[in-house]
Amino acid sequence: MIRSIKKILIANRGEIARRIMRTVHQMGISSIAVYSDSDVSEPFVDEADYAYSLDGQTAADSYLNTKKILAIARASGADAIHPGYGFLSENTEFAQSVVDAGLVWVGPPPKAIAIMGDKLSSKRLMNTIGVMTLPAIELTAATDTHAAATKVGYPLLVKASAGGGGKGMRVVTDPVDLNAAIESARRESGAAFGNDTIFLEKWLESARHIEIQILADRRGNIIHCFERECSIQRRHQKIIEESPSPAIDEETRDRMGKAAIKAAQAVDYESAGTVEFLYHDDEFWFLEMNTRLQVEHPVTELVTGLDLVREQLLIAQGFPFSVRQADLDISGHSIEARLYAEDPDNQFLPSTGKVLRWKPATGWARFDAGIETNSSVTIDFDPLLAKVITHAPSRTEAALTLAKSLENTRIQGLTTNRDFLIATLRHKTFLEGDTTTDFIERVEPYDNCHITDLELQEAAIATALYKQCLAREAPSVLGSLPSGWRNSKMPPERIGFHFQKVPLLVAYRRERDGHFKCEIDKCIFHVQVLKHDADSVHIEIVKKHLSFYITYEKPYRWWIHSATYSILLEETPRFANTTVTTTPGALTAPMPGRVISTHVNDGQYVEEGDLLMIIEAMKMEHRVLAPKKGIVNLKVGEAQQVSNGELLVVINKS
Repeated sequence: MIRSIKKILIANRGEIARRIMRTVHQMGISSIAVYSDSDVSEPFVDEADYAYSLDGQTAADSYLNTKKILAIARASGADAIHPGYGFLSENTEFAQSVVDAGLVWVGPPPKAIAIMGDKLSSKRLMNTIGVMTLPAIELTAATDTHAAATKVGYPLLVKASAGGGGKGMRVVTDPVDLNAAIESARRESGAAFGNDTIFLEKWLESARHIEIQILADRRGNIIHCFERECSIQRRHQKIIEESPSPAIDEETRDRMGKAAIKAAQAVDYESAGTVEFLYHDDEFWFLEMNTRLQVEHPVTELVTGLDLVREQLLIAQGFPFSVRQADLDISGHSIEARLYAEDPDNQFLPSTGKVLRWKPATGWARFDAGIETNSSVTIDFDPLLAKVITHAPSRTEAALTLAKSLENTRIQGLTTNRDFLIATLRHKTFLEGDTTTDFIERVEPYDNCHITDLELQEAAIATALYKQCLAREAPSVLGSLPSGWRNSKMPPERIGFHFQKVPLLVAYRRERDGHFKCEIDKCIFHVQVLKHDADSVHIEIVKKHLSFYITYEKPYRWWIHSATYSILLEETPRFANTTVTTTPGALTAPMPGRVISTHVNDGQYVEEGDLLMIIEAMKMEHRVLAPKKGIVNLKVGEAQQVSNGELLVVINKS
């Protein structure tokens, strides 16, 4: 039976809401957005045909609230719901509620979600149909956890049975860390997916993460759309994905494709789905099936020519999908990089703030972005900002074009992993295809890509002169005089910056020929300001033309973007802040978030390495450990919101 979709509610936010909306509008279907309190001004809300408030700030009060979403669907006249990925996309009860409400559910049958969306039940099913799985044991109240861990074998992975995205996962190599890993994984999984079921699984330290995209219509037809490799990960969450895999040959691709179809057939699957495997030494093991659209679906779209969201919508309406297995072929190579608000220099911890400037590179890449200039990144949701995807005849071209596209993308206002992605894509080991799941720890691609001393000096000079140019645009007196003009010999102007912990003092004086004589770190530079505008300055140093795109954030922050790097310079105030003091033994928050638990009491003695508290932000936990022994003086309590750099605890000498 064909059920036409005329108006669809997208039960998601950010990048994926915009992505779905793009195809929905191309198909002539009206879109309905739902939004949390903090998302009211975000691009996906503005781009929808209709938008309704979920009247809540947190995920639990908004995008995870089934009753609110269904009430909006009824009130808005929606005849279908697309869940995107994350949130309620693999929630059986939600899917069933949508079906029971008489709406079209753009996804697989609730029964298939129940079986495959739960990693434990899907493993049991795979064992019955002959698809290999890794050893695993569910942890219940009656389970002897250490005996189970010994049976599975170390190293092992503590893993959430529900959801995905790397949440609720912890690698354990030492039995002493097992209980803490289980408790942490349960909390994280419960917060992210509303389900804290945990199991232990054998961990392969150096393997490849390979997944097969499948499509199944409601007429019994199932095809696979080849593989994606997703081995470049941090915190068990993918950051670079590609298709095809550089390690998979035609024979292995065929075997994996058939295993994925077999898995889908076992649950009478419908819609788009992904079957994930670990691959090592020509063997592969089933990990899980994601019963939804994947974050990395664009690389499959670019090598096959399919629009997977369109295929989902066709299937949901009762149409067959638009291609047959024999019609599909892999064309060229596609790579996707996930641009996150996070700090690679600080254990990839998430960062928050306002996007002061967003200007994606044009012409070379596809950008699936959830942000625009002035978007806000808060602690409430995942810090994914955008996905950048390239397609080229060869893998090397796709990687290098992606790196260049990221390099030419301007994002200012918060810390991102942009430069880390660029370094990874250009690294010799990545370009050789040596991409196992331990790549980041094994290769450490970021170590040698930081800004050089000369680049830092040039950026500081450019910023100082840019500020000088702006100051001369609206002078209160003598506005007709050239910038930097003096009628007597005066000492040079001085402005100080800090890059991270590196001090930079720029001294500059305008010469009679219009050039500026600049001194920094005892080096002399003769600089000509070629032109400037509201947010850029173009200079010449020693016959070298340099362009800088600069955003000023009050009171003292300068965001600098050049052709090869992006940095933050913090201006040194002219007058020192005498109210700022440094407390010996102080520990501050490494990220904004919420204190979900404290593990010591005020006045308690601790040893170096003891767990003091756990902070959560963006559904991710961070453990705060004692850097030395001493007596604890707690400054915050459980459930308290903390800002980045806020004082958490002081450890005094015992």
